[in-house]
Amino acid sequence: MIGVSCSSVGLGLLIILVVLCTVSGAARYRAKYTLYIFCSFLFATAPIPLMLLRPRDWRNALIPAWLITRFSRIIGCHFILIGKENIVKETGAVVLINHQSCLDVIGELWPVLERCTVIAKNAVLYLGSYGLASWLWGTIFIDRKNSNAQNKVNSTIEIIKKRRARVLFFPEGTRHSNNTLKSFKKGAFHVAIDSQIPIQPVVVSKYYYINHKLKRFDSGVNYISILPPISTEGKTKKEIPSLMEQAYQCMNEEFKKKTQEAIENFMVDKKQ
Repeated sequence: MIGVSCSSVGLGLLIILVVLCTVSGAARYRAKYTLYIFCSFLFATAPIPLMLLRPRDWRNALIPAWLITRFSRIIGCHFILIGKENIVKETGAVVLINHQSCLDVIGELWPVLERCTVIAKNAVLYLGSYGLASWLWGTIFIDRKNSNAQNKVNSTIEIIKKRRARVLFFPEGTRHSNNTLKSFKKGAFHVAIDSQIPIQPVVVSKYYYINHKLKRFDSGVNYISILPPISTEGKTKKEIPSLMEQAYQCMNEEFKKKTQEAIENFMVDKKQ
């Protein structure tokens, strides 16, 4: 009887949640984000037993990436990837990608770019099973309390060259939902210059179907554009400002262009 009662309560709560998400945009917004965060953690950690078979291998992230990509579609986030022909083939790369949300599409990019990794602070390593999963798929951990910035750069460069890794950076530094990109920070460009590897710009069009202020999370389509690489061969630190400007201009132009295309091609008229 107790089991039946618990099942009935659970079913009742599920029905209430579905009804709330149907009639309330704010409830749908919170439910989708909560589910995404929970499932992201679950998908990242559940395959740990398989990851242990090949520790520190970028391919360990392919299962979580596949799962989160499919789940994103379930909650209404669809992506169209263009520009695969522009991917750097023979070397590592510093991959620049704009940063809008926790929904950003590393899962979509991981199997396409190959040998991908990210940089994280050491504290992530101690986040239980998630920290272990991050270590197993090859995350580069940096001690931000260490004031020697050059040591951080040098250790990152060594890993990039050894693995021919593609290291993802969010050059804007913080998430935002603006209509243009925020100005870039220098960190990724220092790494690219010091390692003399190409910069690979990647642009995700705006999530026009998500509005944080209005607590709205509907369904829609984003373009992911992999742009032609920017060479750093022979360039010096003095040329970082011009490199930053070049990367910013091409990425910002693509961001605005593809956002407009997505809105025109896929947005269903809704009452604002």
